[in-house]
Amino acid sequence: MRSPSLAPSHDPVYLVLCDYGKLGSAYVETPSVSTERDVVENILRGEYDRPLEVTAFDIGEGWSRDVSEDVAGRVVERARSENRKLAEGAKSFVEKHLDEKLEPELCLGPD
Repeated sequence: MRSPSLAPSHDPVYLVLCDYGKLGSAYVETPSVSTERDVVENILRGEYDRPLEVTAFDIGEGWSRDVSEDVAGRVVERARSENRKLAEGAKSFVEKHLDEKLEPELCLGPD
């Protein structure tokens, strides 16, 4: 008989790796359940100062993957549809993962 899984059966969990300058990079402390929508909103609000990448995983299903490109695309979609501006760190994250320059009206501060 197979033992039940100790892993919670939730949607995937998302972790954000951020750049802390001279201190290096680290995953941001997040609630135990953080959805893609939460991550997108936090990037838009500037909650993550300099996000580098986003990883999703599901221990119960046994997978993990880099979802940075998907998240970057959703950040831009939301910013455009809600007329929101991206802080420098968010702008860098999006431009890196989408491999494109953003229009100046989407960005805060100097281009």
